[in-house]
Amino acid sequence: MNDVVVVGGGVAGLNAALVLARARRRVVVVDGGTPRHAPAAHTHGFLTRDGMSPAALAEAGRAEVARYGVPLIDGRVDHVQADREGAAGFLVRPAGGPVLKARRVLVATGLRDDLPEIPGVRERWGRDLLHCPYCHGYEVRDEPIGVLGTGPGSVHQALLLRQWSDDVVFLPHTSDLADGDRERLTARGIPILDGRVRWLVVDGDRLRGVELAEGRVVPRRAVFVFPRMVPHDALLTGLGCERSADGWVVTDASGRTGVPGVWAAGNVRDPRAQAVTAAGQGAAAAFAINHDLVDEEAERAVEDYRATGTAPHAPHHLPAALR
Repeated sequence: MNDVVVVGGGVAGLNAALVLARARRRVVVVDGGTPRHAPAAHTHGFLTRDGMSPAALAEAGRAEVARYGVPLIDGRVDHVQADREGAAGFLVRPAGGPVLKARRVLVATGLRDDLPEIPGVRERWGRDLLHCPYCHGYEVRDEPIGVLGTGPGSVHQALLLRQWSDDVVFLPHTSDLADGDRERLTARGIPILDGRVRWLVVDGDRLRGVELAEGRVVPRRAVFVFPRMVPHDALLTGLGCERSADGWVVTDASGRTGVPGVWAAGNVRDPRAQAVTAAGQGAAAAFAINHDLVDEEAERAVEDYRATGTAPHAPHHLPAALR
């Protein structure tokens, strides 16, 4: 019987497993091997890990967790269900593997970025077609930057990027700009280039610009896009976890969902979580899960004590008066 099965081996899941293992809990991590930030060359804003590649960060995290004896299973989890017949709280079913029994489940399966269907976007994603100014803005500081309009968040993204470069242009593409947004962009010195975007111009494996439908090429060193973020939350909703009005599973600050025994951490519950934030959420969830298990164990001990009138023997090394 496992105390906790962690589904998802990114920084949120691995950090949770690390904390739980150090609390001497029996933990298993199951990871599908498709991290959101895999296309990026580096991870930034993570103290002591700034500039490390996502692959190296994952490798270091897995090695740390493995030192505590935590099994790491490679594979997707097809299904999680409450164990209504056995002693386990949950049955976790990895694809092609044995069923794992767990008292608690932590889901850290992340999200996917739904990108606009523009030629070149998927190929350049995480390289010079970017999303997070805090993750990548410094690397393209003072360079010509384009912001592709995909929704209301894109305007704020353009305004934010003016901190990193004086040469930022906004490309509405097919989105409609409100008059107030046009005024704000203009007031900040961000030109608005109306017209549909045809494709990203790439030469020598580097982004060179953005071509509009009219044939005009706007030279750019990097383009930012605010994608639609879709959480990988099927395991959570399948267990009965509720979504809020904005489409994300409802949790408290520790990641506890409305289903007893189920937690969530990282991008599956928080689209804004960077790597360092996700790691912190994994730790917070681990603390909460461990406290929940401690409370359960204390309640069972009290029930047993009341039923039998006996308690576990004190360690033999204690003086007799203390036993």
